[in-house]
Amino acid sequence: MMRNQLLFVLTLVLLASCRQTETEPIAPVHPIPDEKQLAWQDLEFYAFAHFNMNTFTNMEWGMGDEDPSLFNPTDFNPKQWAKVCKEAGMKGIIITAKHHDGFCLWPTATTEHSVKNAAWKDGKGDIIKEVSEAFKAEGLKFGVYLSPWDRNHPTYGTPEYISVFREQLRELLTNYGEIFEVWFDGANGGTGFYGGANEERRVDKKNYYDWPTTIEIVRELQPNAVIFGDAGPDVRWVGNEHGFAYPTTWSNLMRDSIYGGMPEYSKRYSSGQENGTHWVPAEADVSIRPGWYYHAYEDHKVRSLPELLDIYYNSIGRNSSLLLNFPVDRTGQIHENDVQQLMKLVTKVKEDFSQKVSLSVSNLSASSENGEHMVGNLLQPEMETFWNPKSGELPATVTIDFGEEQTLNRFLVQENISLGQRVKSFELEIKNENGQWEPLAKETTIGYKRILRLPDTKTSEVRFTVHDAKESPVISHLAFYNAPKLLLPPTISRDKNGLVRFDLSEEGLLSFYTLDGSDPKTDGLAYENSFELIKPGTLKAVSKDPITGKFSEPITITFSLAKKKWVVIAPEKDANHLIDDDPSTNYTSKQNRASIDMGETQEVSGFTYYPMQTRYMSGLIKDFEFYTSLDGKNWQKAASGEFGNIANSPIEQQVEFEPRTARYIRLVAKSTTDGQAATFAEIGVLLTE
Repeated sequence: MMRNQLLFVLTLVLLASCRQTETEPIAPVHPIPDEKQLAWQDLEFYAFAHFNMNTFTNMEWGMGDEDPSLFNPTDFNPKQWAKVCKEAGMKGIIITAKHHDGFCLWPTATTEHSVKNAAWKDGKGDIIKEVSEAFKAEGLKFGVYLSPWDRNHPTYGTPEYISVFREQLRELLTNYGEIFEVWFDGANGGTGFYGGANEERRVDKKNYYDWPTTIEIVRELQPNAVIFGDAGPDVRWVGNEHGFAYPTTWSNLMRDSIYGGMPEYSKRYSSGQENGTHWVPAEADVSIRPGWYYHAYEDHKVRSLPELLDIYYNSIGRNSSLLLNFPVDRTGQIHENDVQQLMKLVTKVKEDFSQKVSLSVSNLSASSENGEHMVGNLLQPEMETFWNPKSGELPATVTIDFGEEQTLNRFLVQENISLGQRVKSFELEIKNENGQWEPLAKETTIGYKRILRLPDTKTSEVRFTVHDAKESPVISHLAFYNAPKLLLPPTISRDKNGLVRFDLSEEGLLSFYTLDGSDPKTDGLAYENSFELIKPGTLKAVSKDPITGKFSEPITITFSLAKKKWVVIAPEKDANHLIDDDPSTNYTSKQNRASIDMGETQEVSGFTYYPMQTRYMSGLIKDFEFYTSLDGKNWQKAASGEFGNIANSPIEQQVEFEPRTARYIRLVAKSTTDGQAATFAEIGVLLTE
């Protein structure tokens, strides 16, 4: 009898245990990605290469009337491209096979406006073939950009052109092996050469291309390729060219309501839609320089490391991929300045995720678990293993007890997107010294990957809570990191009144400086607030990480006389831009000269000229004369000459001359690089020591 009772009890225990571990089925929340979209999502980071006729005409959008013979790279080396991309951890490349000017980088049968009539290799070359082979040899993927707009072709705007466009597409998708992405631009229709017509041709962007038929060609010839466009159908434009996705980024889109070139797309659809009908994830595209194509005058304008880091965290860290463009130069290689900044980015990203806060299953507890979808699955990198609370239990919480105080400043979290994007809002909290929970971050969507940059935070416990979701969340992975600070020298500026300001690359850094040429690491003053520096001087400064004790490289800046008393002698409203000590502003003089009253006499021995720094520059002074005066009426020439190569290198120019006493100065433009009215960002003087 006793034995039977014992067996009964054991049976009840086993049944209860089975019920506790029973896994509720999880239905997908549509839309969901297909296999090729899932494979694309894993790529995350790949290259764009703008290399075409515009490279040799110094244009961004060519008109289509260019001589094909102009295309002539002097040292074309796609193996260098592939090596750079592979070292950077990029997974492939998309090349501009044809841009809006209609010039084709392969010997197409559809037009004479192609490499078959280029000077390069006497018309026997094929850029697409060489790039595809170079990347595939490195195990990297290859994709093509084909502009639907063609400012060269005489039939553009007629039904005949659609056949031409589709034949070009067939050539690209047939002759160059596997293609991972086909990229269609939304810019369509406008002025162009059009075989000599030189007119404006507008098209019905929604219907002209008959996109469904074109898409079927891609599906037929490259079934594993994703198709990019404003509306996808597989991958969508993020809506800007800054490389930024949005704090709320859905992979869902009401695809059938959108078409390429739709005017209202950026404002209404680029962040996706919570209730979108199709899975169309975001791709963030941005150039490593201001322009998409190479311009020598932008060699000094490659994006800084802080800029590139912002791009990384605001694209890949916001449920988007990152398509980073290289404007390949006229030799046919990625410029060394671009390579240098790319590698700085890659090094820093690796550093940021190298110091992972150690976690084990014992550190984790959850408000609820759905059978086999336990909280411990969060430590597995695979998407297929995930934590899922029981259906209907929101908010759902995971508590991370580190066991001891940890420092953290990065948080990474992912959803199992194969079951749909679900999370609508989540929160991070930390337990403070008083044992109370306090908020650390509140955000909205997660998707494939969400990365938060957090302030340096010391805590022994963190709580992750999903407050709202379309259905029970399926969280595949989470992790914390303690990224080292971005240790760069301070960015230093001085205004017209001589007030010097330091901007640090990250919060929590310290900075030290000297004004006497000594080492700021040992003899420097601590920077706390802006300070005045009226007289000329040389400032040296470093940043310091107080946690590690490490210093940045030093920065040295030589300041001329502050322009506190200066007045521009000119009637134009923007004349004061000339002396505001802000190179981003500029003054245009119809008289091709700038005259300044310095407010008092000075012993001057030279001058500086800072040319316009906007993206599209004009009126850069080429040949100059510089004058001084004591009374503003009688002028003496102090210097004359040429700012050599200023069109390609628009950096600050410095000219010295025999010392002289002056109160008034005048810079005269005898000629400019483009024949337009002279422009000035800043003028300064060198004082006699």
